[in-house]
Amino acid sequence: MIACGLSFVLTGLAESTVVPYLGLQGGDLSLDEKAEILFVGQFFVTAAVLGVVYGITNSFRPFPDDIFRYEWKEPFDLRRGWLLWAGIGLSGAVLAIALAGVALAIFNGEKPEGEADALSRLLPLIGNSNISTACLVGITGVLAPILEETVFRGFLMVSLTKWFSTPVSVLFSAAVFALAHLTPGEFPQPFVLGAALGFSYAQTHNLLTPITIHAFWNSGVILLLTFLQLQGYDIKELVQGN
Repeated sequence: MIACGLSFVLTGLAESTVVPYLGLQGGDLSLDEKAEILFVGQFFVTAAVLGVVYGITNSFRPFPDDIFRYEWKEPFDLRRGWLLWAGIGLSGAVLAIALAGVALAIFNGEKPEGEADALSRLLPLIGNSNISTACLVGITGVLAPILEETVFRGFLMVSLTKWFSTPVSVLFSAAVFALAHLTPGEFPQPFVLGAALGFSYAQTHNLLTPITIHAFWNSGVILLLTFLQLQGYDIKELVQGN
């Protein structure tokens, strides 16, 4: 459990503090340079955290066959197909998060500001250039999903199943996942996403499943906002819900 706590602290601290600082500070840098620094920062954070996780777990080798498994075979197998269940999980996540958003709007009366504030840090880079877009997609659609799914599903959730049932482990890891994003006002939505990621991983025991869902979710948001920006919409106003 100490190892789980360490991975949680490393991931949350790196992504909420170190990476934004590296990417968005420095008045003499162009937006493309900031995007490139942000990408390099996320790359080294990903490598460092995964190195710590694999180092911690190395003493427990040999692993069971379904631990830290990235299996490309049979993507559409009805029982364990990683791509099939990624599609099912993503569809379920979109529907559940939409319903959660409606419920929040009804009960709260207005959109909480936490998620908007987090995304607002990236808004100056969105739609700026092909380089900025590529860097943001690389961060949100590749590096972040690999890091977070290996830590939260491949490590934390699997560790919890040694003491708790799979549903309890999925929900607990989803709660930690939501808290790690430091958006308390938006807790229900990342929690729902984390639950979808966890149950999809429990179905296939293949990290490619939640990584694919996470990648499509994150990069989809960036590409949608880029498209809206290029169409002349004020994406800052859209994100903040004004």
